[in-house]
Amino acid sequence: MSDAVALTAAKYLSEHDAVLRPVIERVGLCTIRPHKDYYQELVDSIISQQLSVKAARSIEGRFRDLFGGVFPTPEQILTTNVDTLRGLGFSRAKSSYVLDLARHVVDGKVRFDHLDAFSNEDVIAELTAVKGIGTWTAHMFLMFCMGRTDILPVGDLGIRNGIRKLYGLTDSPTPDQISEVASKNNWHPYESIASWYVWQSLDNAPAV
Repeated sequence: MSDAVALTAAKYLSEHDAVLRPVIERVGLCTIRPHKDYYQELVDSIISQQLSVKAARSIEGRFRDLFGGVFPTPEQILTTNVDTLRGLGFSRAKSSYVLDLARHVVDGKVRFDHLDAFSNEDVIAELTAVKGIGTWTAHMFLMFCMGRTDILPVGDLGIRNGIRKLYGLTDSPTPDQISEVASKNNWHPYESIASWYVWQSLDNAPAV
């Protein structure tokens, strides 16, 4: 996402959503910057599920150390096993998920060279065929790795908490209610960036 896109989105959202406007004025331009490390992003997403940022980074550091301090290829990961990964701090489930992702890549069931041409829905469908990659992880991938600007992560806890506080809701909103807030405040076509501002309103980075 370029500075120009971030600026256009900030102006658009400020004009259409009076609740987000002061957040945008305080925080400044969205700093999401896409990158092409698709495989590493997915492995990191699996590692970080339900963990603090500090804990996830510690496990990833040990993971890299196992492979000489560099991030391993799928082929290298397949030379390990569940017990080895568990020794690094992975849960048994996450160990199997990382190995399953590596198998999908090696077997050609997940191909990163064609994802850029896919619709959001098609990217989600391909990624969620891998064990341990659900819709939330796919949404984070689309937003922070691919830089898609119109993703609404309705299953994210931070988004639910932020919307509840910002928009004065009594309870944590359901996915349908989050979609209603986005629609009412005209977040499209910048739902990803609006969501980023909701996260910033909590003074929290999203748990990616």
